[in-house]
Amino acid sequence: MTEKQKRFVDEYLIDPNATQAAIRAGYSKDTARAIGAENLTKPYIQQAIKERIEQLHNERSADAQEIIEYLTSVMRGESESEELVNEFIGDGCSRPTRVKKAPSEKDRIKAAELLGKRFGLFKDKVELDGSVKTDMATLAGVLDQLKGEDSAE
Repeated sequence: MTEKQKRFVDEYLIDPNATQAAIRAGYSKDTARAIGAENLTKPYIQQAIKERIEQLHNERSADAQEIIEYLTSVMRGESESEELVNEFIGDGCSRPTRVKKAPSEKDRIKAAELLGKRFGLFKDKVELDGSVKTDMATLAGVLDQLKGEDSAE
């Protein structure tokens, strides 16, 4: 793969517009549209784009296990967050100070709720009382009515 094609892949990941990616990669504005489209048909460029997307996904995206572990740590009160609070220093003055704090009860309940939903712990029980009876005569009557409405139009 050429250097321009490598830059095209990088630029295409920023903005999936092949023409603009080609221009930013250094191709001529006059030929950028054709070259951008052509680049996207080349299997090795498609593969490079796919690999880069997977790499970015792995680096930047949380997977299900990581999310579950984080929610569990919040629910158990094991995580910490940092908040900015105003600390009074006298004479009507205050200064911002960073304070570490454990998750609030509300945060812990929300984490428990999300975990419960994930594991299907909260199922609504729906009871249906009644029955549906359909016989051929009733069904034929409905069909006749529908046919009559169609011919009336």
